[in-house]
Amino acid sequence: MERDEPASVSDLFWAVARRLRHASREGLAPWEVTPSQLRALGTLMRHGPVRPSALARHLGIAPRSATEVVDALEERGMVRRETDPDDRRATLVVVTDHGREVGQAIRGARAAEADRLFAGLDDTDRAQLERLLRLLLAETGPRDPAGSAPAGHDRPVSDHPAR
Repeated sequence: MERDEPASVSDLFWAVARRLRHASREGLAPWEVTPSQLRALGTLMRHGPVRPSALARHLGIAPRSATEVVDALEERGMVRRETDPDDRRATLVVVTDHGREVGQAIRGARAAEADRLFAGLDDTDRAQLERLLRLLLAETGPRDPAGSAPAGHDRPVSDHPAR
């Protein structure tokens, strides 16, 4: 075994995770979107308009951090804030058409990157990897006691029903 080669399953897992993070950052660069912003955009695209507090809970971040993410997306024209029709004191975060276009373009680019990454795996290997990853996600459960789902999990976000 070479000196820099990972020595255990854990080392291998984290080595792949590092490569995926690096590829993700590079893949997001053309859109000038951070991973946090992309997660927020994806959540809004899946669940529709939500209050910032619900978005923060779903992302597992502090409300102040969610405000910063929404501010950055709003500056780029990807989301807008609207008054909640059910409570005029509250605000909803809504994806714009531009935000939806960017989100879909990024999804396509990431799918192409995943195809390149997994090109060396045959169908059996891919199915086995998927099974193992799903098992790990199920075994690790929510990230925190407040119930935030691990990144990418589709669970309802509610402070307001989607319209």
